[in-house]
Amino acid sequence: METMMGLINLEHEHDFLNELTYFRCGAAVPFAGRYRLIDFTLSNMSNSNINEIAIFTRSKYRSLMDHLGSGADWNLDKRHGGLFTLPPDWNDPNDISKGDLSHFHHNRDYFKRGQSDYVLISGSQFICNAAYDELFKQHLERGADVTLLTTIYDQLLPEHNACIKVGADENGVVHSLTNDPKNSRVFSGVYVLRKSLLLDLVDECIANYKSHFFLDGIKSNLDRLNIHSYHFNGYSAIVNSIDSYYRQNMALLDTTAYRLLFSNGQRVLTKVGNQAPTKYTGTANVSGSLVATGGVIEGTVENSILFSDVQVGKGAYVKNCIIMKHCIIEPGAYLENVIMDKDVKITMDQVLIGAKEMPYIIAKRKIV
Repeated sequence: METMMGLINLEHEHDFLNELTYFRCGAAVPFAGRYRLIDFTLSNMSNSNINEIAIFTRSKYRSLMDHLGSGADWNLDKRHGGLFTLPPDWNDPNDISKGDLSHFHHNRDYFKRGQSDYVLISGSQFICNAAYDELFKQHLERGADVTLLTTIYDQLLPEHNACIKVGADENGVVHSLTNDPKNSRVFSGVYVLRKSLLLDLVDECIANYKSHFFLDGIKSNLDRLNIHSYHFNGYSAIVNSIDSYYRQNMALLDTTAYRLLFSNGQRVLTKVGNQAPTKYTGTANVSGSLVATGGVIEGTVENSILFSDVQVGKGAYVKNCIIMKHCIIEPGAYLENVIMDKDVKITMDQVLIGAKEMPYIIAKRKIV
């Protein structure tokens, strides 16, 4: 039976979330009240019975490693295979590799020792809840060299500007990879190919002083590789900017969108916490919000997302906000269109108002 191994490549995902990525990589940024961005990719792989998964990291990965631990929460704490976090550790003085090709080159043993014949590669910016079984099945049936997971958006948003657009015929054969702003077929960053082909393309790219595996190894070889597109038609989102991060979080306050992402029969797995339920006092007034466990709500929370252990004081008003864990909002404070990172304290009677297009962001551990 043909099998896949997983690779989450974070090399080209830069610090795209401003203050939220001061102290962590983008993949470790909290999302939707209890998750991290990487949880969706990891869950999709785990739900597809991919039992050996590697993560290429470049910087600010301490928070990510703390979140992932042994991989037990994603059923990846295994004697054979499991989860591997592969930070940069280049010790070869004769190495000429650059970019993410350095990761492939220096971790070649990971691929050679793996038992699978195919590799599924993904980033962490494509948010969806799907198993990859049908993608892999189509890849094998059509005898493709590479199969790209794509999706079509009815409305192209600013976050799609940076995405590769896919041109394909009626049979799904890819004939172009461009940045055409009129093309609504967006490449998700998820693709599958044979492991032997991957290693051959890595060697070819390094020999020609290239630095980007997908652009230089696959896109540049579109004329000689048999590349197909697999269409994903479920709920999805691209998160690659503060604007998209805020908008896609807020979108999940709509019950229809929330159910489309989380209630399709597959669990989105994450690190399990052990907090008590949130306490709502007699003065609390909460509407249209997602509120995680462990908090104490005495004030008003409207159309907001509160992570675990958040305290909202009496008379405080929180509207259209994303409040991460361990934050304290003292009595009388007013917050609107605000994103608060972990361990932030808002003192009594403060007023902070951002715009929906540009929310006010408070970095970790600040006191305002």
